[in-house]
Amino acid sequence: MGEGSWHSKFPAFPYNPYSIQIDFMNALYHSLNQGGVSMLESPTGTGKTLSIICSALQWVVDRRKQQNSERAGEFDNNPANEGQLGSEDEPDWMRDFVMNKDNKVELKKIKMKKFGVGFGKPDKRSNQGSCKDLFSLGSKEEDFVTKKERENMQKKNDAVQLTDEEFLLEDYESEEEGAGGTSKRKAGKGPHIPSSDEEEEEDQSDEEEDEEKLKVYFCSRTHSQLSQFIKELRKTVFANEVKIVCLGSRKNFCINEGVLKLGNSTRINDQCLELQKNKKKEVSKIKNLDTGGRIRRTKASSGCPMLRKSKLQRQFRSEVSQQAALDIEDLVSIGRKMGTCPYYGSRSMLPAADLVVLPYQSLLSKSSRESLGLKLKNNIVIIDEAHNLADSLISMYDSKITLMQLENVHFHVERYFERFRNLLGPGNRRYIQTLMVVSRAFLQILHENASYVDPSQDTEKTYGANGSSDSSLAINDFLFSLDIDNINLVKLLQYIKESNIMYKVSGYGDKMASLQNCSTKHDTSECNEGSILPDFRALSNMLQSLTNNDGDGRIILSRSQTTCSRQGGYIKYVMLSGEKIFSEIVNQAHAVLLAGGTLQPIEETRERLFPWLPTNQLQFFSCSHIVPPESILPVAVSCGPSGQSFDFSYSSRSSLIMIQELGLMLCNLVTVVPEGIVVFFSSFDYEGQVYDAWKASGILDRIMKKKCVFREPRKTTDVESVLKEYKETIDALCVEESKGNPASRSGAILLAVVGGKISEGINLSDGMGRCIVMVGLPYPNPSDIELIERVKHIEGLGNSKCITSKFSVTNEPYNGDVEVGFDILRSCRRRGKEYYENLCMKAVNQSIGRAIRHVNDYAAILLVDARYGSDPSNRNFSNTTNKLPQWIKERLVFSTQSYGEVHRLLHQFFKFNKKKRECK
Repeated sequence: MGEGSWHSKFPAFPYNPYSIQIDFMNALYHSLNQGGVSMLESPTGTGKTLSIICSALQWVVDRRKQQNSERAGEFDNNPANEGQLGSEDEPDWMRDFVMNKDNKVELKKIKMKKFGVGFGKPDKRSNQGSCKDLFSLGSKEEDFVTKKERENMQKKNDAVQLTDEEFLLEDYESEEEGAGGTSKRKAGKGPHIPSSDEEEEEDQSDEEEDEEKLKVYFCSRTHSQLSQFIKELRKTVFANEVKIVCLGSRKNFCINEGVLKLGNSTRINDQCLELQKNKKKEVSKIKNLDTGGRIRRTKASSGCPMLRKSKLQRQFRSEVSQQAALDIEDLVSIGRKMGTCPYYGSRSMLPAADLVVLPYQSLLSKSSRESLGLKLKNNIVIIDEAHNLADSLISMYDSKITLMQLENVHFHVERYFERFRNLLGPGNRRYIQTLMVVSRAFLQILHENASYVDPSQDTEKTYGANGSSDSSLAINDFLFSLDIDNINLVKLLQYIKESNIMYKVSGYGDKMASLQNCSTKHDTSECNEGSILPDFRALSNMLQSLTNNDGDGRIILSRSQTTCSRQGGYIKYVMLSGEKIFSEIVNQAHAVLLAGGTLQPIEETRERLFPWLPTNQLQFFSCSHIVPPESILPVAVSCGPSGQSFDFSYSSRSSLIMIQELGLMLCNLVTVVPEGIVVFFSSFDYEGQVYDAWKASGILDRIMKKKCVFREPRKTTDVESVLKEYKETIDALCVEESKGNPASRSGAILLAVVGGKISEGINLSDGMGRCIVMVGLPYPNPSDIELIERVKHIEGLGNSKCITSKFSVTNEPYNGDVEVGFDILRSCRRRGKEYYENLCMKAVNQSIGRAIRHVNDYAAILLVDARYGSDPSNRNFSNTTNKLPQWIKERLVFSTQSYGEVHRLLHQFFKFNKKKRECK
């Protein structure tokens, strides 16, 4: 495609694109025309993000122009087409999108009118002093309580202290038959308080009735990746021409210092929702104002101070809309300056947005989509960094509750029931008793002897070295073993959702804790404000998980073997099937695009997320790297300087001989590699073991004579400061060398961990990553029972006989021994084994992809293990190097003779690229 050709099609691209960028943009544009599911692979450092922006948004612009032209009738000169909004060759979804828009808006207005209030707005025709005015449909009352009401209240006050009345549940009625039966609170009662993923929608302005428009949803995994996307967007004209909103978590957006200091995301969410509940209720503590017994309602807390003035929220939207693309930091800065909440301010801008930038959780989780009001119908969904999408998706639907949480919830519910049982209606009593039966059953199974396993059930059992016993069951087996299979969990969940039971129990618990000055034996939990809410939420989420289909996931039971370790026991639901979850997104959206640097093998992703889609209908695009072949040197290193063969398998990697040989190789590398070397280990524990051994043997001192040594911290918040110091050290030494003052040291070494922050989202361009060393093959621990359950499930995909993963070897308990775990993996015929190896190689590809970030960059990549070699007998499984990215695989050098060959290649490589750079 010539310059004029690409520029006319993608005029927003700010530079002269490389050919692979043009190919990528054309492929993405074509995918949007076709609709459905597409996978687009472009190596990191090839300008993938900019290509996505310029292609996807150009497609939206082109469709808008086409849509506007058709509305104006410019291309509707044929009388036969009168009354039609779309042309014959226009996709059906686009015609439906245009024709149904007015109907949708009208329907929305009808719904708002029908329910009397819209998104939490009080009915202005009613008196605001009345509780029923806010929460009852169209009811009217006087500002003061009537005589009859006073009499009723007086009767209740005879039984309930005035200070306790706010914790009493409203009467609850439920249909007795059918899981889908309707349930309700009696008229005039309090509002529905949402669960953590099901927030109440904030007040909406007139802008919220804006007509729906075609949107692009772009999501990625981390906050920093979303900020990078906004940074790239600012390079294009779209930053000023397109309405953009950036969403994120409350923890990232909150500016209320009192809430933010809670630290934990769950507690921040709970406190924010509690404040909004107080605002919406505007309900009244009831007090005697005079000796005549006249009773009057007074407003309670007005909620978060950052949301008290709706005028400031409107000003926030106005300010943001007048500026170019803003990331979360920018929005928070504006919110702080104006004194209004940027979290709800950004959410309120969703209806008018053309481009929505948001994290994985907000889009992939159904409850999050619903609470945010995301409309995927006929819109575009782009999921970046999709290399581990299947596992990321299903992990969002996991749930877990610990023994301590169960005890906390059971204690509080039981105490609440004892206090109010004579005042509660029959519906509330029945459901609270059912809740206690369930929590008691959960506690009982965790307290049982860890050696118990029902031999009639499909179970797995693992005895860990930490004194715990893990076992797994299917959902139905779990319910039957607890004798709670006759409980209608759907109705119980509906009760928890509609009755506000968790808030009432929590509030009463907080009050009792303050009265008793935290003197009870449960003082640890009671002293924490709102501490029961996260625990209650964990129980509710677990109950929700138990309503899934039997084959969708597994229950993991972890029982502590020691009486003193109460915190160690837990019940966890592990979601295994992502097909239904992902189909909800695909069925609504016009197009779903999965983008990433390394998406292959694509067959595993297809089988796990969209198996209904034939392979020939899956649109896949892959391109090579922009760097020339001479700028990259990938080498499979089979042996070290002393001739010792490298074997970093689990059974051999702790050998002092192996660790010593690796250290000797590093001693050689620091003499030939300029600037920065990054060494990736399989875990923090192993990195620590190697570091201590090098320090004791004197190898570390030898390395540090040539390069400074830095280590990736376990705490992710400390990574940035370490990277900064690492880069500054390299830059300072390079400056001295350029001045003709060669120092004794020549750069730095960074010891990092596969799966850590550095391996996932940090650009190690130029001098920060002149050489990447991958130590061994970072296979996940096969003694992990959750991993084994996933492997079993995947092995059974597409095979009705194996769909419950009941193949012979895994029916026998295993004790957590790694070799036994490997035996289970070897018993897999294809899919399970492939999945296990893919987990390893995807981690390798992510780590080595941190280098080579632009066309003029260059780096060496050393894959240190004999299993990377060309001899198939050295591999436990299939050819691992076949799973490397194509741009690395086609240039890979196998070094099986001696380390001297590796050293010679490295010397020539860096000498050549140094001269090449000097000539430019």
